[in-house]
Amino acid sequence: MQTTYLITGAIVLVIVFIILAITIYVKAPPSTAFILSGVRKSPRVLIGSGGFKIPFLERLDKVFLGQVTVDVKTNKSVPTHDFINVNVDAVCKIRVIPDESGTRLAAKNFLNMSEIDMAKQVQDSLEGNMREVIGALTLEAINTNRDAFSDEIQKKADPDMRKLGLEIISCNIQNVTDENGLIRDLGADNTYAIKKNAAITKANAERDIAIANQEAAKAANDVRVKTETEIAERNNELAIKQADLKQVSDTKRAVADAAYEIEKQEQLKTINIKTVDAQIEQTKREQVLSEERIKIKENELRAQVNAKADADKYEKQVISDANKYQTEINAQAALEQKKREAEAEAYMAEQKALAVKAKADADKYAALQEAAGIEAKGKAQATAIQANLEAEAAGILAKGNAEAEAKEKLAEAYAKFGQVAVIDMLTKMNEKVLPVVAENIAKPMSTIKDVTIYGTSGNEVSGISQNVPTVMKQTFDVVKSVTGVDMADIMKSNTIEAKVNRNINIDGDNDVVVGVK
Repeated sequence: MQTTYLITGAIVLVIVFIILAITIYVKAPPSTAFILSGVRKSPRVLIGSGGFKIPFLERLDKVFLGQVTVDVKTNKSVPTHDFINVNVDAVCKIRVIPDESGTRLAAKNFLNMSEIDMAKQVQDSLEGNMREVIGALTLEAINTNRDAFSDEIQKKADPDMRKLGLEIISCNIQNVTDENGLIRDLGADNTYAIKKNAAITKANAERDIAIANQEAAKAANDVRVKTETEIAERNNELAIKQADLKQVSDTKRAVADAAYEIEKQEQLKTINIKTVDAQIEQTKREQVLSEERIKIKENELRAQVNAKADADKYEKQVISDANKYQTEINAQAALEQKKREAEAEAYMAEQKALAVKAKADADKYAALQEAAGIEAKGKAQATAIQANLEAEAAGILAKGNAEAEAKEKLAEAYAKFGQVAVIDMLTKMNEKVLPVVAENIAKPMSTIKDVTIYGTSGNEVSGISQNVPTVMKQTFDVVKSVTGVDMADIMKSNTIEAKVNRNINIDGDNDVVVGVK
């Protein structure tokens, strides 16, 4: 019995040991990290290894270390860098960073979560990163280089994932679509790229030829304008010799004509350039329309292979898209035409303003030349008048100087000879002045017509006749009292006695002998 008990006890102990061993010993697989926490300050991390768990004191948590697939989609259209709304479907592979620090960081965010729950936790962050990358790229860059697109998403999202203890293994773009079918149009454009490039090259060559022709015409016109300008300048020089004012007018007229011709040629050049641009645009539109027709034809051929109903539906869709695209092209062409017309009107207004300014400058120059001519003529007249005045002033000055000198000489003679000079002057008065004095004294008597004498004395008539000698004697007495010269003696110089004796003695302050010739 005892043996039986011992065996039974041993079996029980073995069973208990096995149960305890199963309970307290844990072994983590390589795809899952076991986190033992509760006793130590820092939890223990078991990855692909085993360890003992203290019952009731430690707890066991798990972190999935395997690969997690995250479906990243743009639920709404996202505008690209060139403002085209696109929808992108991508798949990212993530996992916990395979080291102890990465596992500890992931344990704080994804403890005891399944891979589905982990995918849901990071899906929003990855979608936001993808939207940021889409906004920085163009539609063509997204489609032509999807590897670079996925690398940009991975590069953008990697810092955020590492903050969670995760790393991105890969990121693949599954599908890219847009609302307006522009990606399909880009594919069609690549199909006919060769024809399109050839047409563009031809159009560019024709444009270059037209531009070269216009430049050659412009150069010829410049030479012609220059020659005409030189001829006009020579003619103006000849006109300058004939009339200064007319020369200025002709010169400005020639300059205005030359400016008009240059402006006319510039306008013709602009019109030709605009015409070539319009033809190029028309060629491009016709090419686009031709491409659309070719695509429609291809769709028709494809419809013959597919079911009849699908072909009809696809054909209607293509025609609708073509009409819509043609409408957009027409609208764009109308906008371009309006823009060109506005630019042409602005250019015409600017040229008119320049022409008005040139005319104003010409009028101003003509006015300045006319004023200069008037000023020169006025200066010449002023110079002549000044010369005449100076000559007259010189004559007057010379005459005045001569008269002054004569009077000065006469004064000197009078001062030198004293009474002789006075006698000489009185002698001249005797010859010239005394007859005039006598005439003026007798003149009142000549106005008397009738004289009636009342009286018995016979002396009345003789008294009247003696008035003239009496006045003359009184005059001689006044001269003698003032000058001391007796006019009666001077008058005797013409008598026979004076001529015989050849001298006259005149009593005065000094005795003076006057020779009579």
